Amino acid sequence: MTGFLFDLSFWLAAPVWLLMVLAPGWGPTARIAASPLTVVPVLAVYLALALPVLPELWSTVSSPDLDGFRALVEHANGAGAIWAQVIAWDLLIGQWMYRESRRLGVHPLVTGPLLVLTILLSPFGMLLFLALRAALTRRRAASGSVPAPARTPA
Repeated sequence: MTGFLFDLSFWLAAPVWLLMVLAPGWGPTARIAASPLTVVPVLAVYLALALPVLPELWSTVSSPDLDGFRALVEHANGAGAIWAQVIAWDLLIGQWMYRESRRLGVHPLVTGPLLVLTILLSPFGMLLFLALRAALTRRRAASGSVPAPARTPA
């Protein structure tokens, strides 16, 4: 059951990622990406995985050290719970990046690969996006222009 829940956490988030990457201009995509409720199913999986190891999880987060973390992830449920937490967090980061990209008028052919990188290695994707966002914000502030929302083919 733990292996199924581990896999399920990704598959629950995947449709939102697919919409943001493959259908960024579709009306429902923007509404879905604006909702923090997209992570609720993933968090339900997190709870199912975390509750059986709650004492170990609490010990690890209330007094963090590397050995305690290692001990937690030696439990299948501990590793699965951390994975589900990462999936939920990455999805929220991706949704924010999608919304910011739309607000700043970043073309979907730029945003899409950044979102894919964020799915795979969220710190790298987010850092690249933050650099892009800073550059666009500085350039637009210097020119006095206001970004237009990104337009994508239907």
